[in-house]
Amino acid sequence: MADLLNKIGEILPKELEQGRKPNFDSGSESFADLLKSSFDETNVMQEEGERAATDIATGTVKDLHQAAIALGKAESSMKLMLEIRNKAINAYREIIRTQM
Repeated sequence: MADLLNKIGEILPKELEQGRKPNFDSGSESFADLLKSSFDETNVMQEEGERAATDIATGTVKDLHQAAIALGKAESSMKLMLEIRNKAINAYREIIRTQM
């Protein structure tokens, strides 16, 4: 997840800080690709969390600590995705309001 957050920081290059127009054609990952990869990563974490919860429920868990960590990561990644979704929806609504 930390790697994903670092990639998000790369979206806004240093040109923005210096007041210049950003160059997005530098071969960097597009925002859509970054968003899709973050959704895929969240999905993987959710699946790992579900497996850990199933292992705990059936008593087949090998390491309870690792299972708890997997559940925590799944919860955190889902919360992050929900916040990103909420921000995107709010931004869309704001754009729609300004166009009227």
